[in-house]
Amino acid sequence: MRYLIILLTSMMLLASDATLEIVKSTDNRPSVAIQDASEFTDMRIRQKFFRLVMGDLKVSAHFKVDDTYRSSSYDAMIDPLLKENNYLFRYRFKEGDGQTLYLDIRVYDIGSKSAIYERSYRVANRARYPFLIHQAVIDFNDYLQMPSIAWMKRYVVFAQYSGPKKADIVVADYTLTYRKKIISGGLNIFPKWADRDQKGIYFTKLGNRPVLYYYNIYTGKQTKVVTSDGMLVCSDVSRDGRQLLLTMAPDGQPDIYRYNVETGMKQRLTFYSGIDVSAQYAGSGKKIVFVSDRLGYPNIFVKTIGERAVQQLVYHGKNNNACSAHGKYVVYTSRESDNAFSTNTFNLYLVSTQSDYIRRLTASGVNQFPKFSPDGESVMYIKHYASQSALGIIRLDYNEGFLFPLKGHRIQSIDW
Repeated sequence: MRYLIILLTSMMLLASDATLEIVKSTDNRPSVAIQDASEFTDMRIRQKFFRLVMGDLKVSAHFKVDDTYRSSSYDAMIDPLLKENNYLFRYRFKEGDGQTLYLDIRVYDIGSKSAIYERSYRVANRARYPFLIHQAVIDFNDYLQMPSIAWMKRYVVFAQYSGPKKADIVVADYTLTYRKKIISGGLNIFPKWADRDQKGIYFTKLGNRPVLYYYNIYTGKQTKVVTSDGMLVCSDVSRDGRQLLLTMAPDGQPDIYRYNVETGMKQRLTFYSGIDVSAQYAGSGKKIVFVSDRLGYPNIFVKTIGERAVQQLVYHGKNNNACSAHGKYVVYTSRESDNAFSTNTFNLYLVSTQSDYIRRLTASGVNQFPKFSPDGESVMYIKHYASQSALGIIRLDYNEGFLFPLKGHRIQSIDW
């Protein structure tokens, strides 16, 4: 059971409140005011729309956002009081037939008092309205030729505890506003996207023996991939989707294996008599980083696939129990305190595989399971607090962080 402790010990700890953690003022960013022109009379619904529009603009880190709620008609003149802003982002939600929802966007250059950008969107399932907003903000951001924020429209997949020895797998948007349970019944943990297009996931179902399944999120078809005694977790997938990095313990000893999806062949990559888990592809995919207790405590190591030599990557902390890699960078979790009877602090750090560069990303609380965005410019992670969890986003180039609570639930693991 020692290897389970490395992966899961932080799940029972307490963290600080879910609030904005890092704030940086960037004076040269364009300022944006927001106006709601929706055709809904229920102010609770309108406030939900507004908060999400405002949140997306803020999380992009490309704008100074005026967070004052304002309403108007869609064709109204520009309020002179908005002259301190560069842009006015006006939106209108409209109901359609059945569950159809429409979103119109019109952006004004306040200096010239003219509309410079307009788009319309629709969705057939009203519950998916967060993705309308995400797409609208992404497109506006692209129109201004800002760095891409396309990651906003990606799905997040996570496992959440639903009872004793029970965990469900849920697909959500990054704010956790949209959530859809896709797998339930039993203990379903460690979901991992199977492809860059997010058509399917791998996950582990724990029973008499752990089984790794592939699940198509569009058809609902579930396929058994591999089973093993002891431990079985898919920690990473190659860029072409053909190779999986698995943690397996067929003889009670957890090691890293590479699994060929097409042939079913397994190749053992680590040969240590202790604990090797949570491997991630690094660089061009010829190396892996992983967690091992080779020093007597969990730490981060790197090795070239096919070679026996292993190199210590992190020289900070005494319990570094999770990591994620993108290019030459690795983000990892490090325990900062050693309290036997009270809360321990786990912070996130960013390091380079090519230099001694190191940067702390969080300041307090219990921060676990970091994951890089596909473009490597953001980090998602789980923050635990008060018997529940929040999803955190760190915008690396802008030194800004945001938290999105999942009220009443504990997240077991996450991927995006």
